[in-house]
Amino acid sequence: MSPGIIFGNRILDVVFVAWFIAQFYKVLKTIFVDKKLNIKRMWETGGMPSSHSSTVSCLTTCIGIRHGMNSDMFAIAMILSGIVMYDATGIRRAAGKQAGVINQFVEKIPLMLGEKRYERYFGKEKGEKLKELLGHTPFEVLIGCIVGIVIGLIFTDYLQG
Repeated sequence: MSPGIIFGNRILDVVFVAWFIAQFYKVLKTIFVDKKLNIKRMWETGGMPSSHSSTVSCLTTCIGIRHGMNSDMFAIAMILSGIVMYDATGIRRAAGKQAGVINQFVEKIPLMLGEKRYERYFGKEKGEKLKELLGHTPFEVLIGCIVGIVIGLIFTDYLQG
């Protein structure tokens, strides 16, 4: 069997494809929906589909194909996938919501204190906004998971070859 391209590992090759497709979709969406090219979306978190979910579900699928669903590696990958997807819809999504509330509050502080008083306590420089798009809705995670599984299955021959 010939080695893979990324570190000589075929599983990493296929997982990279799943990650790339999920992230590139976000770039395409900004082109067609927002009518602008935002290449930064290739490396940003949040949005549809979840690239975290596509990556870990593809990893789990690839390990199942290569090593069998009874293997210890498959069990570890399943647990890892569950934790990552739960985290994406839970903790990271909650952190994004909290960032939104904090951003709104910070915008209103000068109005509540008055501009002069605000500058005395916080300085003239207004802080950078917190990133709000951190996590995912359960639907975004589900679609990411489906993308990962499908990509893994498409590359079955490559993984076994």
